[in-house]
Amino acid sequence: MLLPIATPALPLDEAGKYVAGAYVVFLALIVIYVAIMAAKLQRIERELRELAGFVESRVNGDGQAAPGRGSEEPSISDSLAPHGSRGGGT
Repeated sequence: MLLPIATPALPLDEAGKYVAGAYVVFLALIVIYVAIMAAKLQRIERELRELAGFVESRVNGDGQAAPGRGSEEPSISDSLAPHGSRGGGT
């Protein structure tokens, strides 16, 4: 009665190759995934450094826009303000 449960579906000499192959494929997928995530993280860090440098070059120490820029460009505080609070009176 317990004999069908105790016997493997494939003989162990054949099943071992498939199990090892499955582990190799799974490990390769994990390595590829980690490599993709590392590349994406490096790209994001590089873009953040570029953005931080851009912001630092545009804003001097007192938070005002750098000289030479007209008033047509909104400041950083304007872009962070809620939409209804940018002046005007409604």
